[in-house]
Amino acid sequence: MSRLPRIVRQTLTIARRDFVATVFTPTFLLFLLSPVFTIGFGLVGGMGARSVTEGSNAKTRVVAIVAPAQQAAMRAADVRLRAVFSRVDQPAMLALEAPGPDPKSQARATFASKRAAEATATLYGDLTNPTVLYGGQGRADARYLAALAEATLRTDPAQAEPLSTATLISIARNVPTDSGHKLAASIAVFGIFFLTLLLAGQAVGTMMEERSNKVIEVLAAAIPLEAVFFGKLIGMFGSALLFVAFWATLVSQIGGILPPRYAAMIGEIGPAVGGPMFYLLFFAYFAMAYLLLGAVFLGAGAQASTPRELQMLSLPITVVQVAMFGLALSATGSPDSTRTWFIELFPLSSPYAMAAHAANKPELWPHAAALAWQALWVVIAITIGARAFRRGVLQSGSGKVGWKSLFGRRKAVDMSVS
Repeated sequence: MSRLPRIVRQTLTIARRDFVATVFTPTFLLFLLSPVFTIGFGLVGGMGARSVTEGSNAKTRVVAIVAPAQQAAMRAADVRLRAVFSRVDQPAMLALEAPGPDPKSQARATFASKRAAEATATLYGDLTNPTVLYGGQGRADARYLAALAEATLRTDPAQAEPLSTATLISIARNVPTDSGHKLAASIAVFGIFFLTLLLAGQAVGTMMEERSNKVIEVLAAAIPLEAVFFGKLIGMFGSALLFVAFWATLVSQIGGILPPRYAAMIGEIGPAVGGPMFYLLFFAYFAMAYLLLGAVFLGAGAQASTPRELQMLSLPITVVQVAMFGLALSATGSPDSTRTWFIELFPLSSPYAMAAHAANKPELWPHAAALAWQALWVVIAITIGARAFRRGVLQSGSGKVGWKSLFGRRKAVDMSVS
């Protein structure tokens, strides 16, 4: 037999082996459907971002404190000017108020009052020389009010000389707006998702490396495998805390180096429960999400002995995590809906959604119930992960994890190793 056919047969044998090992697995279906998942997650995230934007825009206002005799002309001018803008670029809705004894204090009160906390810009004074106050994100709306004052006074479109000269003043808002709460909720959801996926995912590669180097077998011969599992989980969590503390310290100082305009914009972002309590709740929900995902990753990592198996096992976990992130992000724009309540109750999405809940609502009692509920599922995940870890370590190659192996009695080989 010539050498070439033998090489061809060997090549085809290897090709068939790799093809079967890759295709004839349940997770290959997830790979085939990954574009569908990506599009679906993009739609969910897009709907979440749109719901946040629409919810914020529906409550934002530009306020004009003008005499009642000029309000009809200003409303008509507002209708004319809005026709120029597209639907996406529409300014905030116009609210008219009659001037009181002190229009300047009245204008500042629109930013300090909770009732008018969504005012992005406020105009007061004589329309020929008005003053426009605006918050960190209201400069465009302030310019719109200046143009509105000009359009209100202008009766002859052909007149070239300007009739109004506005003074724009940026002020710091004393009360975070509802849109600031929603933005803080979105940041909290993204922060927990990014940190857990980035930090907990490292456990899979470490686990596979130690298993291929026979380090796990050496540890298993000296101490119980449950102690190895818990030790790794606690060590991972400790390094995650160091990572979070380092970057939290850097981010907390970012306001001091930004220009005043951008610093004022950041100042409008605030959680409903207050800063100190929000930081504590964010840390608690991050801990719950990390321990839950870390236990899953450790249990999955113990089943993989090759990089290919590692990728196959990590893909479903990552898909589920991205799905939970998309659901929680979509819930930030509608905190009172039934869908949001379900997302807050579902164990895998609960840490993300409840962090957003802390940013949107000031009540504290739901967080005590949520943390107890999540702690129960963390215990369940750690228990299942520890048993999957034991089964994966005690076999020479990777294998499937079944319900009997996870919840059944320990075999004699388990007792001999532990």
